[in-house]
Amino acid sequence: MPLIPHSSHTIAAQNVLIVLLGLLFLIPSSAVGQRRKRAPSDAPVFLEHADHVIYDQFEHPDAQRLSGRVAFRHAGMRMVCDSAVYFQSTKSFEAFGRVRITEGDTLSMRGDRLYYDGQRQTSYMKSNKGEVEVRHHQRYLYSDSLFYDAANKFMTYTTGGKLVDGDNVLTSNYGEYYTDTHQAIFRWQVHLTNPKQELVSDELHYNTQTKLAKVKGNSNIFSGDYNIFTTDGSYKTTDDVVELFQRSTLNNPVRQLHMEADRVFYNKQTGMMRATGNVICVDSKNKAILNGEECEYHEDRASATDSSYVTGRALVKDYSNGNDTLFVHADTMRLFSYHVRTDSMYRLVKGYHHVRAYRTDVQAVGDSLIYNNKVSCISLYRDPIVWADNRQVLGEEIHVFTNDSTVDSVYVREQALMVERLDSVHYNQLSGRLMRAYFRDGEMVRGAADGNACMIAFPLEKDSTILYHNYMESAKMRMQMENRKLKRFVGFPSPTAECFPLGMAPPERTYLPSFAWFDYIRPQSQYDLFDWRPKKSDKVLRTTPRRQTPLQHLSQFTQQQKKEQVPSSHE
Repeated sequence: MPLIPHSSHTIAAQNVLIVLLGLLFLIPSSAVGQRRKRAPSDAPVFLEHADHVIYDQFEHPDAQRLSGRVAFRHAGMRMVCDSAVYFQSTKSFEAFGRVRITEGDTLSMRGDRLYYDGQRQTSYMKSNKGEVEVRHHQRYLYSDSLFYDAANKFMTYTTGGKLVDGDNVLTSNYGEYYTDTHQAIFRWQVHLTNPKQELVSDELHYNTQTKLAKVKGNSNIFSGDYNIFTTDGSYKTTDDVVELFQRSTLNNPVRQLHMEADRVFYNKQTGMMRATGNVICVDSKNKAILNGEECEYHEDRASATDSSYVTGRALVKDYSNGNDTLFVHADTMRLFSYHVRTDSMYRLVKGYHHVRAYRTDVQAVGDSLIYNNKVSCISLYRDPIVWADNRQVLGEEIHVFTNDSTVDSVYVREQALMVERLDSVHYNQLSGRLMRAYFRDGEMVRGAADGNACMIAFPLEKDSTILYHNYMESAKMRMQMENRKLKRFVGFPSPTAECFPLGMAPPERTYLPSFAWFDYIRPQSQYDLFDWRPKKSDKVLRTTPRRQTPLQHLSQFTQQQKKEQVPSSHE
């Protein structure tokens, strides 16, 4: 191979230029403080082999020009090339043509041109036609130029590069890689791809051993149907686990879901997601918004079901009924979905405790709530109250059936009471053990009360004045409404009825024993839902004992006898 034609000025100029280029790689990094400042090796650089050596002590006394299977060895590294210029006094050299560096059996570098500083144990390698290739264990790093600090086990590129780690491929404009800790730092147009996900970020920290990626700055993660945006988070590529900090968002265009929170944890393999801190979840398909401080979601793909809960100022907003939004609050809200992604999918919503709901035309409170959209039924339990305009309904249980988001009928079980406020003194009242009300276009058209039914009514004259009031008792009672006024009522069998001039009835015929008007509890707006106001102690409904289900098998009866130590009949 012919010798390299170099003059002393050319060698000196190239030496200075390559050193300056190498130093440029140390300037941009913000992780300099993380590097361990190791003292370079004092070992000399050994020239193992060269086919041709030229040395002229008069023209360039500090340089040896080498060619033909050139090989160097220094501080555990071996470097080979086609030709080189060796500066023995500074323990440095320039290498050209098919340059290769190996360090043990774990690290190798390939390129076309190299400057090596033996005093600092630093290398600056370039590739004229292709890319510099670095192999570290089973990972590959590619760039058209690369700086390597062997003393501190650190390499970097500033002109664009790519790291290939199994299925994970990372590209960026700037990158750092630490061979001892297997930690990599990428900046500016960072792109990570694998067969399952894709990540785009301003800055990414990646560990090739743990496969953990941490992002800083504006970042997007595309995983399945989800598009995740964050400015601070981590992503475990092997387990499909994402943990997000700061304010992050998740979007699922397929299911029309949007969620944002201060902190999010998502495991794609288990289908579990947890969000905390001002959680907002928007279900555009079902026209609902969920708010709270803590939310958790579980997806069971095998059974096509999922469940979620939200606590901490939990609030559900249902805007499916046009512009009139329904707001529902409870200490904890739980949502169960069945037959997900099928035409037969339905949801079950449970709220407990301190349930409060508000819509401009209806308001409600209760201890707990269940909503089943399969049967379009909302059930309230334990001292529930429902208001609509100037009417109030209460009982032990209230079940509201809807049709196209409008009330179709109401069923009240045990200690049922319906009150209609005419003015500050006069109230139409109806009580019974069971009560039903039916609606048309949002207005009540007929009602029924069964079991010790009792009614007090103040009929309105044509000029809307009140002249007298009626009192009736019967086992059952039926009524009809028209234009929000009582048109007809009947009691059977054998009703007891009385009629009194206005102001002449005794107190027990003016107000029912269970009468109460709970205006101090009624939610006044959507902002009033978080202020829980209980009933006064003397107005709380008494507990009605429930009959236990009888035993179905004799063996169970015998076991119960033994448990209670009651002798059987044959003893």
